[in-house]
Amino acid sequence: MTTDPQEYIDDMARKRGYVLDYHKVMAKQDFDVLQATNGLVSAAYLNQRTLDRKTKELIFIVSLTVMRASKGHIQSHIRVALDLGLTPQEILEAIEISLPEAGIVAFQTGFDAWREVVGADGLEPNVEVHEGGAGSS
Repeated sequence: MTTDPQEYIDDMARKRGYVLDYHKVMAKQDFDVLQATNGLVSAAYLNQRTLDRKTKELIFIVSLTVMRASKGHIQSHIRVALDLGLTPQEILEAIEISLPEAGIVAFQTGFDAWREVVGADGLEPNVEVHEGGAGSS
């Protein structure tokens, strides 16, 4: 394992397919803690065990949706899922699992992230209505 923060963050990017802003800052500001937290993530998420990477990405997307994580964080996992060959419909179906347990507000967080990544559009009503917005902030 490298002791060089730049090599480490580059390796994280290769293995994950993304890095978050906090990864970049922690690599420079507190490399030891980044390594420790990344070790846990690697053991649970990146290392091949019983579940394949596609399944783990769907679980991550749903978990982040339920937790109302930032849109960018959810989108990073959606992009990796697409890169792995999951379809936009499969990802949406996973996000929809959040509805019964976490409710519409949590669902909208994941849905909005998905919509932006895949470029999904909708139908406009042919009757006069008030603007409802995207449903998320």
